[in-house]
Amino acid sequence: MKRRHPADPKGLVAEAFNIDRIELAECRTILLDWALSLPDDMPAQKAAAELLLVHSQAPADHPMIRTLREATSDPPRPARRGGSRARRRDG
Repeated sequence: MKRRHPADPKGLVAEAFNIDRIELAECRTILLDWALSLPDDMPAQKAAAELLLVHSQAPADHPMIRTLREATSDPPRPARRGGSRARRRDG
């Protein structure tokens, strides 16, 4: 049996690279399950970065590589809503 990486305790990400014609949506579903399986003391961004190094030999256009790259980036900040116009009371 192949030894699993601590950043992929259930081997989910590694297995995604073995699935023929896997799609981006499937990789995102796998990544969600992966993130939920991480130990509490392991930040997902750091673990995803480690897995990018582990799987650096995978094709750059593989959907799991794209998904892991997305997981290492900061989430987009939501657009500001409201402001002073929302607090004004005309009338």
